Amino acid sequence: MTGRAAEHTREVLRDLADHAPDLLALYRDLHAYPELSWQEHRTAGTVAARLRAAGYRVGEGIGGTGVAGVLRNGDGPVVWIRGDMDALPVTERTGLPYASTVDGVMHACGHDMHVTCLLATAEALARSRPLWSGTLVVIAQPAEEVGAGALSMARHPAFGSLPRPDVILGQHVGPSPVGSIVHRPGLLMSAATTVDVRIFGRGGHGSSPELCVDPVVTAAHLVTRLQTIVSREVAARDSVVVTAGMIHAGTKANVIPDEALVALNFRTQSRAARDQVLAAVRRISEAECAASGCPRPPELTVSGDFPLTVNDAAADAAVAAVHTELFGAEAVIEHGPLMGSEDFSVLGDAEHHGGTAVPTDFWFFGGTSWQAWEEAPGDTPEKKLAGVPGNHNSRFAPDDRPTIEMGTTALTGAVLAYLS
Repeated sequence: MTGRAAEHTREVLRDLADHAPDLLALYRDLHAYPELSWQEHRTAGTVAARLRAAGYRVGEGIGGTGVAGVLRNGDGPVVWIRGDMDALPVTERTGLPYASTVDGVMHACGHDMHVTCLLATAEALARSRPLWSGTLVVIAQPAEEVGAGALSMARHPAFGSLPRPDVILGQHVGPSPVGSIVHRPGLLMSAATTVDVRIFGRGGHGSSPELCVDPVVTAAHLVTRLQTIVSREVAARDSVVVTAGMIHAGTKANVIPDEALVALNFRTQSRAARDQVLAAVRRISEAECAASGCPRPPELTVSGDFPLTVNDAAADAAVAAVHTELFGAEAVIEHGPLMGSEDFSVLGDAEHHGGTAVPTDFWFFGGTSWQAWEEAPGDTPEKKLAGVPGNHNSRFAPDDRPTIEMGTTALTGAVLAYLS
């Protein structure tokens, strides 16, 4: 089956070079017009229009701006493929001729590449129906960056009317070199939780701190003390990261403000560790505010709760086998678990499929040009990764044409592991 799937993938994509200019233009257009989470109207419209033109039955507005396209092609399994559409609040510094035209917004995570490869795969399979049999469902998801888009789609009434999947497949571009592909059965990515801690002080003049309760000082103590969760409370065998990514407080140097906001993000690789860290954040926040004499306890708001990404072992083996056949054994790397997070696996949760979970598989493919990779400092892959712009960096810029080809081939091959 593996050899047949790889052979059919090559046949399905035999004219990919002919479509390369169109796909390149699509990618550069998506990159130039990025849209933040829940605002992906233009992108969703592009996806829907192209799917309809390829012969898919299309539903729009699913869970916000989500799009689903269904192509039935005889008997066989039902395969879902998913790509995310949203961009980040990052000011682009790539210098590309097709750089973002939207101030302060950039496709710094590569979702423009995901959408391009998703559509390239969907269109190629629509052109090659004699080579496969079954049903393909194409999911364009909003709001991955805030960890809410997959759940919003899954809870929408239209979700239940889609053909029930036998497997759900997804992929993500990363900073490794073009041609590399990362697989891992089981735990692939961590859970992520965002917590906003609002500290209440008593403001006043900067010359009279004794008449105030300074929330900025409390916030500083809180950020420092939170670092002891990893170093003193979590077992060394558990991988945990706690980051204070944002502090907002004050308007002027000589004014002590009434409030301070500390935004935290932490990554864990088990539910037990997640619950332990969240409890510690709550305890330490309350204790620091009490120690400072704050007039009221802190207010904690939990948001952006990403689940663990766990690959079905059989699905990952099937997809990795086709990728090995297509790209060579040296290109397929087993890596992880990673501390990054995704909401992709929500789409396969049992609660959204009548009580029975759907197998899911997710992998990474490289986007850094080989020239940039070779020029990066360091003599190991780990050191080189630190020397090239990665996801969420303002200079993240996949090598567009070869990365589109790689991502399209990887996704098409994964589909045909089931539909050949």
